[in-house]
Parts: sequence; C-alpha cells; structure tokens
Amino acid sequence: MTEPDPEPPSPNLRIRIVFGEDAMLGPGKADLLERIRETGSISAAGRSMAMSYKRAWMLVEEMNAAFRDPLVTSSRGGARGGGAKLTEAGEVVLTQYRKLEEIMAEAGAARIGVLRSMLRDSTDA
Repeated sequence: MTEPDPEPPSPNLRIRIVFGEDAMLGPGKADLLERIRETGSISAAGRSMAMSYKRAWMLVEEMNAAFRDPLVTSSRGGARGGGAKLTEAGEVVLTQYRKLEEIMAEAGAARIGVLRSMLRDSTDA
C-alpha cells in the first residue's frame, strides 16, 4: 500500500504596507514586535529571528520614528536587568497588522487557490 503524497504546505500571504518613503510595516517588523512582546528583550527577539542586535535595534528605531507614539520602550541593564516591551501603540499596531493579514487571506483564498492549482507539480520535473 502506497502512502498518498503529502499535501503541499499552505500558501502564506504576507503583506507590506508602505506609508511613504520613510515609513513601512511588513512581516519582519511585525514578527519582531511579536517576539519582543514574547521575550521582553530586543536582543532575544533578534536572536530568535537570526538577526543581530544592531539590526533589531535599528528596526525598532525605524518603527518608533515612523509612528506618532513609540511602539517599543526599553531600559538598560542594571541590577534588575534591562528589557523591552511593546507600548499600547505597539500592541495596537501589531494587532491591526495581524488582523489585516487575516482579512486579506480570507478575502483572497479563492484566488490563491486558483494560483496554487496552476503551480507545477513537484513530480513534473
């Protein structure tokens, strides 16, 4: 008895919102915000994404500069250790971005299905 071919992975819709030349929000920044919320640390969030601390900090600075209110606050180490957390604005931005991803995936599911059905089968080599 042969096993059926495994189902190919589901398509993944990722969006990038370009607000202008200096402001953009996309999957990498949203993932970074999510990991900062989970870890309480910019460096740990960056490490979990195979990103240098410098790159993670630069992205946080870009987001904080782009939005009216900062999305992430941080404190330096010391007796209690440092840390980072999402601000109320950061939580709202992340929630709205994830909801937009969800809405777009639902709205585009049929079209994504058509595109997926047109992909070359991996056995067509």
